Amino acid sequence: MTENGKEIVIAPYLKAGDRVALVSPAYWVPERVLLQAAEALKSWGLEPVIGPHTTSLNVEAYSGTADERASDLLWALEDDSIKAIFCSRGGYGSMHLLSRIPLEKFRQHPKWLIGHGDITVLLYAVATTGTLSIHGPMGFQITNQSEQTTTVMRNLLMGILPKYVILSNPYNRCGHAEGLLVGGNLSSYAVISGSKFQMPEDQDIILFIEEVEESLHSIDRFFYMLRLQNSFERVKGIIFGAFDSIRYDLQYGSVEQMLIAHLHDMDIPVCCGFPVSNNSCVPLLEGAPCSLTVTSEHSELAFNIEGSHQTYHIEKTEALLMR
Repeated sequence: MTENGKEIVIAPYLKAGDRVALVSPAYWVPERVLLQAAEALKSWGLEPVIGPHTTSLNVEAYSGTADERASDLLWALEDDSIKAIFCSRGGYGSMHLLSRIPLEKFRQHPKWLIGHGDITVLLYAVATTGTLSIHGPMGFQITNQSEQTTTVMRNLLMGILPKYVILSNPYNRCGHAEGLLVGGNLSSYAVISGSKFQMPEDQDIILFIEEVEESLHSIDRFFYMLRLQNSFERVKGIIFGAFDSIRYDLQYGSVEQMLIAHLHDMDIPVCCGFPVSNNSCVPLLEGAPCSLTVTSEHSELAFNIEGSHQTYHIEKTEALLMR
């Protein structure tokens, strides 16, 4: 399929027996956690393999050096027997890999890259190549998801695309918009979106953001960074995910109240309270054409991709927090 004249690459969906990799582009996780994740993936009918440096802990808490982490991701990309790549966790460090892996590799070897949090920088960079990825639960979280989230994630990998319906939020703004869905962790996305790794300025986007363990002051700064970019006008709709463990050092009653105030001059639909965050991992297709509809009763997010679709009425899910 194409969007604005550019072909969008959709990786093959998975089937029973497919190999999937667990790698650590950023922070380290204990081996026992990876083994638990591997057992969960086996229960999905998949064959998990663990990257060579995934359990390597160095003094900075990264899973190996930047070169080692990049080599693991490149190994998983270039091995055509591997059909999906689960990042074990985020934290920090994914940015180190951007200059070490040619982005065209993601189009040459299309497969599902899955993660969120700090992994946002990789997902967005991949989206700029026209290749889809999944903003979803990471390795350390797979065994701690709700039954619904696990079902949605497994179905998505197998080719059943989700349509989400959530109840209204008092800070919502009604309307309808279409564009490519991009975003993720605010502090990670704000840095990369203004760099050379970004969508063409004429590409309409639906922006989704979440944040955890930051202050209102920092969230305000990062969002202003986005607003000051010349291309912010291409944002046709916004999804605010969860904002967990936030330090309230400014005089606002909620993060949504502060961010909505920043959008007073934009007549676009805004969906607040969408259950996507560092510890609420409803999967989203990063880089996919989508439509966002916000009414006084509910919000709907649908992916405009041919194939089988399933509607999910979702509530906030809780998962293990590790950052």
